[in-house]
Amino acid sequence: MWVSAIAPPIRRAISAKSSTYYGIFADPFSLFSLNFHSKDRLFSPNFKRDLSCASEVDDAIFFFRKMVRMRPQPPVFEFTKQLQVIVKMKQYSVALKLFDEMRELGAPVNEYTMNILINCCCLLKRVDIGFAIFGVFFKHGYEPDVTTFTALLKGLFLNGKVAEAEKLFKKLLTLKLCEPNEVTILTVIDGLCKAGHVLAAHDLLLLLEKSIYKPNVKAYNAVINGLCKTGTVDNALELKSKMTDKGISPDVVTYNSMIQGLCDFGRWKEVKDLLNEMVNHKICLTVVTFNILVDSFCKEGNVNEAEDVLKIMKRQNISPNIVTYSALIDGYCLQGKMEKAKEVFDSITGNGLKPCIVTYNSLINGYCKNGKVDEAWRLFLEVSSKGLEHTTVTYSTMIHGLLSQGRNADGWKLFNDMETRQVHPDLFTCNILLEGLCKTHPIAEAFSFLRVMEDKGLSPNIITYGILINGLCKDGKLEDAKKLLNELPSKRLKPDNHIYAIIIGSLCEEGFVDEAKDLLIKMERSGCAPDSMTYNIIIQGLLKKKEFDKAIPFLEEMHKKGFLADASTFSMLINQLQGSKKNDVLLEIMKKVVPKM
Repeated sequence: MWVSAIAPPIRRAISAKSSTYYGIFADPFSLFSLNFHSKDRLFSPNFKRDLSCASEVDDAIFFFRKMVRMRPQPPVFEFTKQLQVIVKMKQYSVALKLFDEMRELGAPVNEYTMNILINCCCLLKRVDIGFAIFGVFFKHGYEPDVTTFTALLKGLFLNGKVAEAEKLFKKLLTLKLCEPNEVTILTVIDGLCKAGHVLAAHDLLLLLEKSIYKPNVKAYNAVINGLCKTGTVDNALELKSKMTDKGISPDVVTYNSMIQGLCDFGRWKEVKDLLNEMVNHKICLTVVTFNILVDSFCKEGNVNEAEDVLKIMKRQNISPNIVTYSALIDGYCLQGKMEKAKEVFDSITGNGLKPCIVTYNSLINGYCKNGKVDEAWRLFLEVSSKGLEHTTVTYSTMIHGLLSQGRNADGWKLFNDMETRQVHPDLFTCNILLEGLCKTHPIAEAFSFLRVMEDKGLSPNIITYGILINGLCKDGKLEDAKKLLNELPSKRLKPDNHIYAIIIGSLCEEGFVDEAKDLLIKMERSGCAPDSMTYNIIIQGLLKKKEFDKAIPFLEEMHKKGFLADASTFSMLINQLQGSKKNDVLLEIMKKVVPKM
């Protein structure tokens, strides 16, 4: 029978991402015979339980199996309804397996069954199998509808197949395969934004505005959020105005995205204007709105303002959540006020909440950054006793804290523990360890660890190579560092200011000032403008070599570009001044580049 063709692809979908409940199924997939019903049978009077009430997956499976064995069998809509219950529990593999059992016993199917199967495959990130099922059903007379195509579009985006998703959506429009609804439009626009194709999503939105398929507020919100996250806040504000002109009222989600975008750039006056606009349009501020404000104030070091926002929240009967308190903890940690951070942490339980792993991570990070690694370690050990699991971030933070205090053996021991517990290290974790190796071990060991990283499937980024280039320079291997710099473009990486500054500084320290100047010119031509750090490193390298005369042109150029000397450069200039006779040139330059107190 034709439906036996569905069994192999569904089997692959289940094996691709097995469910926690997969082990309860005794029978493997088989090539079963199918008996498609054009008319529903009468529902058995013995089956009275509606599975929409089932809260546990085991219960849902039990009642589904009971239903499938009834004689006469329930009508097809009852089967699809109960399959949807399983899907709502996010047990996609279970739903596919139950379909297999359902068909073995000759239960009816229809277009809705097809849509459920395709949706499950797509949510399991096996859109290829979704298309295979679609093909089998289509060949046997089952017509796809807008739900079918929406599921396939979602699956393509979840699989990162953005171009294919765009192509399919265009086919839907040009060939009129179905009438895209609001969900379809949102799926495509949101999918483009989440894939980083915000401009394409913006263009599509404008195109749809001119067609019969009108985007709704959720579609506009997806693009506005995408624009704000990519830093193009002015474009987001402009789109909000267009949206209002078309009679689509912005909601709290619209405003939250724009407030976040404006806060990221410190545009506080416009934030205030938007908040007033929300009040005037009777759009209630939510806990999300307040959390954006608290977090933004904390990141700018204005914890007092964040505390004021917290008071306003409470006056308006909006209860702060764990995100609010975690942001406050971060704020106090950034200021080094660890007692206040711990005070906020301890107050969480008194407010009817439980600290989550993100909260613990914030406080552990604060203690590590402020040199209180023992306190961080006590918190790290406390995590398990509270029924929480350490994440990659928890381990990475603690490892960084230990290595920064010179406790290298403890850091590596914790890394081994991380792997034993199958908490997978990410690139950030490995970069921390790589930097530790460069500081304490021969550079060859760092390159050996680089190969270990690559074997784990991690792709080294510009930070990784910056660490290695710095390690090579510190180890006196300047030629190797320059060689690695020149190899970066072939790795599809662009050197940044930090990497150029490291090599230029090393060239100056080694007395290759002309080569350093050439590299500075090359750096500018590549579109990487030297910043304050670059000039400070060059000048410090020359002053270390007592090459004050050679440092003067760089100090002059630094002044012309509006950069100032940092604390290290200032200290070295003072030493130069004290160690020489009256030097009017030096005094004049220092007046220009030293920050005014």
